[in-house]
Amino acid sequence: MDLKTVARDAKARLSPEAIRGDTRTQLIGGSAVGLVVIAVVLVLTLTTCGGAGSVAGDKGGEKPAKSRAVVEISPKDGADGVGTQDALKVTAAKGELVEVDVKDEDGTAVEGKIAEGGKSWAPAKHLTTKTKYTVEAQAEDSEGRRATERAEFTTLTPKSTFIGRFTPEDGDTVGVGMPVSLNFNHAIQDREAVEKAISVTAEPQVEIEGHWFGNNRLDFRPEDYWKAGTKVELDLDLDGVEGYDGVYGEQDKSVNFTVGRSQVSVVDAKSKKMTVTRDGKKLKTIDISSGSAENPTYNGRMVISERHKETRMDGRTVGFGRKEEAGGYDIKDVPHAMRLSTSGTFIHGNYWLARGQFGSVNASHGCVGLFDKKGGDDKSTPGSWFFRESIIGDVVEIKNSKDKKIQPDNGLNGWNMDWDEWKAPQK
Repeated sequence: MDLKTVARDAKARLSPEAIRGDTRTQLIGGSAVGLVVIAVVLVLTLTTCGGAGSVAGDKGGEKPAKSRAVVEISPKDGADGVGTQDALKVTAAKGELVEVDVKDEDGTAVEGKIAEGGKSWAPAKHLTTKTKYTVEAQAEDSEGRRATERAEFTTLTPKSTFIGRFTPEDGDTVGVGMPVSLNFNHAIQDREAVEKAISVTAEPQVEIEGHWFGNNRLDFRPEDYWKAGTKVELDLDLDGVEGYDGVYGEQDKSVNFTVGRSQVSVVDAKSKKMTVTRDGKKLKTIDISSGSAENPTYNGRMVISERHKETRMDGRTVGFGRKEEAGGYDIKDVPHAMRLSTSGTFIHGNYWLARGQFGSVNASHGCVGLFDKKGGDDKSTPGSWFFRESIIGDVVEIKNSKDKKIQPDNGLNGWNMDWDEWKAPQK
């Protein structure tokens, strides 16, 4: 008798009709057959209720072993007022980190890398202030079992901040001598951290280095003047950088400008002439009058940093005294003036000298003068022509003057520093 037949018979014996009969008599009368039927029914019942997985020795219903790896996130979940530099770190013990995902409240990922053979992770740069971050990290033990930890924290809100005022402005077209210059409104103590958070790149590519002038100014330039047509980008990633104790940067922006045509004008104080060269071709030679023997003009390479169709020049602002005093002056309507130094050197139109003095006499207080007309409306004058043909960032090189070379931080004139000195490490 096969198993199916036994089962069928057992079912028949347990039918309502059979149950209504004398069960005791049926079992006794069935003798061994009855016992076999009961045993088969029990087996079938156990098999049906328990399922295949409940057979003795089957471990399919047990939970997998917990990972031995331990993940630790610093700062702790829920932390507030967290520092933006060196506060975030993820570590793993009894295992190795395999994935770390850090995002800010906008969903922007924070870059970083797993190091020390999978034992630690740190962000590639500082965090930003007043920002909520979410961290999810996973580590694997030696048997490939994963452990996961998650944490949220918020960075500090600084009581004091600093910004960098930059030159040139976004969207400007400038001359080949224009450096990128940043003036900070607070002294910078950690200059390395601040400089690391600023990048200046160019297309076509060229090596660009930064140089600090004191604790408030940082300039960037290539070794030589920019090539005409160069596209330059300044990226400020200062939000979260602690530049001074308790003082954090707040800027996160990009500035783009274009280098226009190449114009370099060479002033020879001895011959009293200026030669204007554009894109390698001589454009014009102009008679000039530079600083007198008592007040010679600086030598060196200077960059036009301001342009004014008309401006006032008061000798008292640069140490020469009032107009009524010996050597003093106060001219309220100087035409076509362009600044070359912070200390007051300009190249400008001059209407108070006779035209014949240009090219023959050096008679200024240190500026470079070009013949011009009062009011600056006469477009035929050398002063007017040079003003129209010049842009911010153009270079004016002065030579053969009896004065010293201009200091590189006096205006945008870092070109007067040797390249090796410019890029040398600074304390």
